[in-house]
Amino acid sequence: MTQASSPLQPDVVAPEPDPGAGDAISHPDITKLGEALRDRLEVRSIALTGLFVLASFYTLYFARAFFFPIVLAILLDFLLSPLIRALKRARIPEALGAAIVMVVLLGVAGGSVYELMGPAREWVAKLPSSMQVAQDRLRQIRKPVEQVSKTAEQVEQATKITDRPKAAEVVVKGPSLSERLFGTTQTIVASLVEVLILLYFLLAAGDLFLQKLIKVLPQFSDKKTAVAIARETEASISTYLVTVTLVNVGLGIAVAIVMYLLRMPSPLLWGALAALAEFVPYLGATALMTLLGLAGLVTFDSVGHALLIPAAYVCVNFLQSQFVTPLVLGRRLTLNPVAIFVGLVFWWWIWGVPGAFIAVPLIATFKIFCDHIEALAPIGEFLGR
Repeated sequence: MTQASSPLQPDVVAPEPDPGAGDAISHPDITKLGEALRDRLEVRSIALTGLFVLASFYTLYFARAFFFPIVLAILLDFLLSPLIRALKRARIPEALGAAIVMVVLLGVAGGSVYELMGPAREWVAKLPSSMQVAQDRLRQIRKPVEQVSKTAEQVEQATKITDRPKAAEVVVKGPSLSERLFGTTQTIVASLVEVLILLYFLLAAGDLFLQKLIKVLPQFSDKKTAVAIARETEASISTYLVTVTLVNVGLGIAVAIVMYLLRMPSPLLWGALAALAEFVPYLGATALMTLLGLAGLVTFDSVGHALLIPAAYVCVNFLQSQFVTPLVLGRRLTLNPVAIFVGLVFWWWIWGVPGAFIAVPLIATFKIFCDHIEALAPIGEFLGR
């Protein structure tokens, strides 16, 4: 007998079970789980990469006395390797060829330094007395600026409270300017000796490191690829460094000729400084332009003739940077100005003035290396012009 439902108790209809509910509970979405794990791994990989980069910067900064001579020796090895290969083709062993190149290099460098030390010492000796002469020559140019500065000083003195007790001044003596820039003499000599010894062994070794790399690689295809990449990279870096060195030497010769025509004393010294300053883009040219301006004011009575000296250097430097270098190097080996400036500031911060001198060769070397590695090709594209 069927029991009638009470009007106070409405009929309750049980919901029908969802056929997919059980599957959803017993079988989770594997795709979403995989995406979550992948995102977590990517975040962890980025964090580890960032920590590795920071640790590398820390190591380069605090171990610069160890790393800088090694990096400089490697760059010089790339620069001088074509000479060693040429001597090897002439049936001269690599060890003997390296010794010949080192002797010639030390002879040229030592002779150049000996010839230029006399004029450089004379300019440095008369620098304190010549500063007053330069200030007197520039007085007529600086009159408006001095008037503004004098007015500002008068306003400052009028608003200064004079009843306060004068605080004691503490003078802290630190290292000299040359020590801040280049380090102590002992450090310089030790680094130079280390560079020369390591450079000789690198030149005498020849293809030893490449042969070791080939033996380590397991597959023949990897060995063939490694040989091709190593050969192309070494040839490109050597070509770049040799070309840049010749261009800078050419700039130094041009500057020396211009200084001679303008009756500037010690034209060879200014030419050598121009060649060295070109290894430090922007900053080197600015510093040399300032030095030439001061030297011109001390040397010549006419302010116009004195200012013609730095102006002539700026013109020669502009022609070299805008026409000669792009024409010789080509677009592929021309670096991005932003990358040059950032790299220059970075290596200046890491290794000081020596780091600034090798910043551009390091950036160019890294770009060439990236151009020959498919995975690093986007970085090489960014560093190029």
